[in-house]
Amino acid sequence: MIRATEVVSGPQQATADDTITLDETARHRRRMAMVSDNGIAFMLDLPEAVLLRQGDRLALEDGRFVEVLAKPEPLLAVAGHDARHLLVLSWHIGNRHLAAEIAADRILIRRDPVIAEMLAGLGASLEEVEAPFHPEGGAYAGSHGGHEAHGSAGHHHGHDDATQSDALVDDHGHSHTHGHGHR
Repeated sequence: MIRATEVVSGPQQATADDTITLDETARHRRRMAMVSDNGIAFMLDLPEAVLLRQGDRLALEDGRFVEVLAKPEPLLAVAGHDARHLLVLSWHIGNRHLAAEIAADRILIRRDPVIAEMLAGLGASLEEVEAPFHPEGGAYAGSHGGHEAHGSAGHHHGHDDATQSDALVDDHGHSHTHGHGHR
C-alpha cells in the first residue's frame, strides 16, 4: 500500500491531486489506513501523531498530494453575557478537560447534554451548530490538547521545587498528581 509520510503546510504547498474529509478525531493520527474522497487508498505513516489542519497536504510516496478538509461536526457554541462571563465558562469547560475551539465571543465544544445542562445553569447562551472543529492545542502536547496523556493512568501537573506530591482524583474521573513544594 502506498504511504503518506509527510504533512506539507504553509505557502509552499503543492497542488492537491485529491482530498480527504475528516472530522477532528480522525485528523489526529500517526498511522492509519485511509481512503481519499475519490478512492486513493494509502497508509498514513507519520513519525508522531499530529493534528491535521484544514488545507494541509499529505505527501504520498508516488508524488501525489491529498488535501485535508475538515468535516463539519455537531458542536455547541457557548457564549457569555460579557467577556468575564465567557472566561468563567471557559474555566468550567477547561476544568473538565474538554476539547475547545476558542474565539473572542464564543467557545465551540462537542455536543454533550450533561455539559450543556451545566453551562445553561451557569447562564451561558447555547446554540447547536454544524462546523469544522479546530480545538486549541494544549500545554502538554505540541500539536493537540494533550489527549495522549488521557490514554494513560493519568497525567502530571508539576510545580517547581516539589518534594512531596499528593495523588488526587478530580470530579471528572481523571487522576492528577500535584506537587505542593513542601520542604
